[in-house]
Amino acid sequence: MSSLSRELVFLILQFLEEEKFRESVHKLEQESGFYFNMKYFEEKAHAGEWDEVERYLSGFTKVDDNRYSMKIFFEIRKQKYLEALDRHDRAKAVEILVKDLKVFSTFNEELYKEITQLLTLDNFRENEQLSKYGDTKSARSIMLIELKKLIEANPLFREKLVFPTLKASRLRTLINQSLNWQHQLCKNPRPNPDIKTLFTDHTCALPSGTRAPTPVTVPLAAVAKASTYTPLGTHPFPPTATAANANALAGWMANASGSTSVQSPVVGASSLSVPPHQASGLKRPRTPPHALSIDYQNADSDQLMRRLRPHTHPVEEITYPAPLVQTSWSLDDLPKMVACTLNQGSSVTSMDFHPVHQTLLLVGSANGEITLWEIGLQERLITKPFKIWDMTTCTAQFQAAIVKDSSISITRVTWSSDGNVAGVAFTKHLVHLYSYQAPNDLRQLIEVWDLNGRKLYNFEGHEAPVYSICPHHKENIQFIFSTALDGKIKAWLYDNMGSRVDYDAPGQWCTTMLYSADGSRLFSCGTSKEGESHLVEWNESEGAIKRTYMGFRKKSAGVVQFDTTQNHFLAAGEDNQIKFWDVDNVNMLTSTDAEGGLPSLPRLRFNKEGNLLAVTTADNGFKILANASGLRSLRAAGPRTFEAMKGPIESSPIKVSGASMIGNITPAINRVDRLDGSSPARTPASLVCKKD
Repeated sequence: MSSLSRELVFLILQFLEEEKFRESVHKLEQESGFYFNMKYFEEKAHAGEWDEVERYLSGFTKVDDNRYSMKIFFEIRKQKYLEALDRHDRAKAVEILVKDLKVFSTFNEELYKEITQLLTLDNFRENEQLSKYGDTKSARSIMLIELKKLIEANPLFREKLVFPTLKASRLRTLINQSLNWQHQLCKNPRPNPDIKTLFTDHTCALPSGTRAPTPVTVPLAAVAKASTYTPLGTHPFPPTATAANANALAGWMANASGSTSVQSPVVGASSLSVPPHQASGLKRPRTPPHALSIDYQNADSDQLMRRLRPHTHPVEEITYPAPLVQTSWSLDDLPKMVACTLNQGSSVTSMDFHPVHQTLLLVGSANGEITLWEIGLQERLITKPFKIWDMTTCTAQFQAAIVKDSSISITRVTWSSDGNVAGVAFTKHLVHLYSYQAPNDLRQLIEVWDLNGRKLYNFEGHEAPVYSICPHHKENIQFIFSTALDGKIKAWLYDNMGSRVDYDAPGQWCTTMLYSADGSRLFSCGTSKEGESHLVEWNESEGAIKRTYMGFRKKSAGVVQFDTTQNHFLAAGEDNQIKFWDVDNVNMLTSTDAEGGLPSLPRLRFNKEGNLLAVTTADNGFKILANASGLRSLRAAGPRTFEAMKGPIESSPIKVSGASMIGNITPAINRVDRLDGSSPARTPASLVCKKD
């Protein structure tokens, strides 16, 4: 079942509960298996309705699914058996013993024999292990404490014990919204439409003998429990002159200082623009003069506003964009099949696929070595052990540090957006840049580049060491999000005017941020000092958390790493697994252990197309996971393709524009991730953009 169908079930469950269809609620819970209602389960167990207890439980697990499930069913049937003995109902006790408890004899014959011997006792409390058995009520309460622990530990109940947070009457709201939309599409909308059915689409019929009135859209109250919301088609943030927006990054930039730099215009306006492929088909949607009667304003309406931004020039023809929700996604789109396992030889600390050649993977290791792999060939094209190219170009501070401790590891590898430059960030604040021109050609570009080079901008304001940065741009506006070890999130334009944002990340410790491939959605993932992990989507225009994804275990020994792909999926490595989410659904979509061998917190990286996923292993290697498309890509990357990619190695001097590299490369390679599951790398509490 797709994630949207799953969400629809939750909406129906909410509706049934609000309408007091209690039996239907629990029947749907049991039949769908999406939500285990612990309260209902406890009520039935306390009441001794054992048949209903097992019937409800059977929607989620069976006796032989795993050891947790077996223990759950055993405890229930044992309690039912003891209660029959306590009532001196020997016939019922024998029936339970034969029909319900017999199945456990194949797993523990001695235990079954001991249970059978209770029939010979006048009072089963004569058995030493049952001597403290009290009355039925207290015994059921004790059993339920044990059952709750077993259910929470059972992986089959993972993500099924918490009902998603929904606004009241959410299904009614969506119906209201649909009716409003249908009414806007009416050729002759009436002021007071009569909605008589939901079985067919709404249209306003013309009274016989009258001419069509001028199109007007007015308040509509089709379904009960309604209040106001922002009219469809109105812009939530009215466009203003660029100068008025020059000191803000949408809602995040509310505390900006006055800057007249040409690089300072707002990002918010561009984040609300109509995508190019939709602009031609979007022409002046009608806007009602009054708010329609619906209590609705959330992420979906935000996206709708972006798509329905009105044009400034009147156009008579009225057309509408394609449906907002794509329904073509399936679990088969996720790269979950293990295509190959490769040995790096040292613990892998960072990976990045080439943005153009989708089967080239750059890998960084804990021993400072970088390797360029052709995954289709399963071959190393280049291996470069760490070395200091020219110690004389390094600062005295760095030279002293490397003499004192020569060990060095890689914290981050990344490609430039065009794939012509590779950046490698090491511990001790050292960065190497390489030019890349052919599959077996990776040349040093800038010999040594450390934090005491020539400075372009100095972003000061963090009070704790910087943990990670996320560079991005909207149209021609470039900016950087940064996070620190105190959990603070700040945003910077490329000027010296200070940060425009100061927010707290969930967990308030190690957090990384990523944009979706199309740049329209912002996510972050982090772990607190207590080991609690948080994966969230941000409302970029307001600087608020839009949704929090569920699925992490309660405690992690290190920091969870994540990635996003296809503008639709999120993935995170935790609990020796890769966990996947649909970006529009807070519940975990699925997970895989990649046939085993993953560390507790595996690192992972999608390729640009999202059909390959690299994930680290516990034995100094990594696995490549693929979907059907990814497997075809790997097969296509055979020797013939590889030879065709090779080109002559240019001998002309390499010319580099420092400013262009700063804008595109430096922020990415200067990101400092916690990579070893222990204490995070420490960097100064400021961001520095420099060139050679």
